[in-house]
Amino acid sequence: MKKTFKHFAVKTILIGLFIQLITVTVSFGQTKADQIDKLMNQYSEYGQFNGSILVADAGKVIYKKGFGMANMEWNIPNQPDTKHRLGSVTKQFTAMLILQLVEQEKLKLDAPISTYIPGYPKASGDKITIHHLLTHTSGIPNYTSFPNFVKDLSINPYSPEAFVKKFADLPLEFTPGEKFAYSNSGYFLLGYIIEKISGKTYEQCLQDNILTPLKMNNTGFDHHETILKNRASGYEKNGKNYSNASYLDLSIPYAAGSLYATVDDLYLWDQALYTEQLLSKKNKELLFNSYIPAGPGHYGYGWFINKAFNGEKNESIQVIEHGGGINGFNTLLSRIPSDKNLVVLLNNTGGTNLNEMNKAIRNILYNKPYSLPKKSLAAAFVDVILEKGIASGLAYFKENKNSNTYAINENEMNSAGYQLLQTGKVNEAIEVFKLNVEAFPQSGNTYDSLGEAYLKNGDKKLAIINYKKSVELDPNNENGKKVLEEISKS
Repeated sequence: MKKTFKHFAVKTILIGLFIQLITVTVSFGQTKADQIDKLMNQYSEYGQFNGSILVADAGKVIYKKGFGMANMEWNIPNQPDTKHRLGSVTKQFTAMLILQLVEQEKLKLDAPISTYIPGYPKASGDKITIHHLLTHTSGIPNYTSFPNFVKDLSINPYSPEAFVKKFADLPLEFTPGEKFAYSNSGYFLLGYIIEKISGKTYEQCLQDNILTPLKMNNTGFDHHETILKNRASGYEKNGKNYSNASYLDLSIPYAAGSLYATVDDLYLWDQALYTEQLLSKKNKELLFNSYIPAGPGHYGYGWFINKAFNGEKNESIQVIEHGGGINGFNTLLSRIPSDKNLVVLLNNTGGTNLNEMNKAIRNILYNKPYSLPKKSLAAAFVDVILEKGIASGLAYFKENKNSNTYAINENEMNSAGYQLLQTGKVNEAIEVFKLNVEAFPQSGNTYDSLGEAYLKNGDKKLAIINYKKSVELDPNNENGKKVLEEISKS
């Protein structure tokens, strides 16, 4: 399943990237900033980070820098003041606006959404509460997972009211409150509810209630047509090559993923969360409660709540974070409130290993051993395939898969397979996808991609086997279910 569109989510929070890394010891002659700079320069050198970064230790910024290009056509470098699209990092701002309305007693968290959207189908609207939307426990299907999303929905402008109709009548996937299932539809609805209650657009509410008070002058709701100074272009990486990211109308991610910001502005946001400038202490605490198990941790309101280990005290510490992915960009904002530590990573070349970078930086902040990146084996061996053929490529992979120089990354392997598939090298793509399945046998996505390649090669029997395995491992793979249903009939 090619991740053409990143669903405004960040799977690196939920699923480990299984990257093989070299552990290094802390160098006592270097400051934390020196160590972070060495780490990030190596990620940049290996083509694994292209963007802007900020790190704060005990509330003070100790490192910020830009890497690579904000615009490749004009060789304009990324800087700390480069504006990047945030994807799902937007959700924490939407959650804040909702709780401000709760504080103003204009909204109740346990009230059904039909209270605020009278036209919403009552069969589900009377069961789903604001709390369910905030915690991804509503059961509303995630519109970015619809099979026709990229082709039919993502490039067209919609009003919030019109787009809500695209999913409002669909049956719920489970009883509200039963479990966590990431759904951009829920946060889209929250934006619409904010508009209904306030009488203003979501964008204006955001400006009036968060951005202006915090002087976040380099953050806003992005619009394709607006001339925006210092805005990064979004790119997708295919092996060693880059392409401009696919167009996405920003009315679609809306309150689930349409904001842009700089790393400096996100530092202002982080610092404000330690105060009561935007919200009382009582209501602010609601943002960071562990409401529902989600991946290795829990979900609050617009935030993942996880645990990490403090190397100095050898005890667990709370990590509050959220990532985002949107055409051409992936992002991560990670906070450790107990020590006022912050890591902001904004990347404009599609999906990359931000969670691993964040882990290494966190270890540097806590004087723990950390890990340096390896080169991408996927990028290297797909070049061998293109130059010398599949047999040479497979030999190269076998020779280097356990080396200290290269790492096998699931997403990079997947991209390498699609690079071959899209250029008509179907048999070669199948071999790459098979290696990915071997390396990551618990990932539904690896089987989905292999199934797609077999289907393209006319082998329905093997396609069905792999799609079945994909859906078994990932019950939320709606596209896989639909393809499986179609090819099983024929």
